[in-house]
Amino acid sequence: MTAHGYSIGQLARQASCKVETVHYYEKTGLMPEPPRTEGGHRIYSLVDIKRLNFIRRCRQIGFTIEQVKELLKFIDEPDHYCGEVKAMAMQQIDVVESKIRDLEHLRDALFEMIARCKGGNYTIDDCPIIDALYMSE
Repeated sequence: MTAHGYSIGQLARQASCKVETVHYYEKTGLMPEPPRTEGGHRIYSLVDIKRLNFIRRCRQIGFTIEQVKELLKFIDEPDHYCGEVKAMAMQQIDVVESKIRDLEHLRDALFEMIARCKGGNYTIDDCPIIDALYMSE
């Protein structure tokens, strides 16, 4: 930490991310443009660290950039309610559950292909996994 705040490298370390991630979030408008020193270096505060951690956590649980912008709008602007956030979280659960179902179908398809394969020294021409990958659904 400098006498005036955190450098971009320190901010990134505090949020366990890369400097490029901070730049990206600034370009997308998720992170505000920070003040600069007379030498032109960005200076960040504890509020910026907290915001960056919030953004990263939102991204980890699958919110899109646009959804994160909306969540940040709820924080940054007055007259928003917890129910709005809950509605977004409930929508995200639907997305996650859909992805889980898709992954379960993929797992089942792979198990089925593996079960049909005898393995060993059979030629590729006789491999049911290769045959299954050639087929369209």
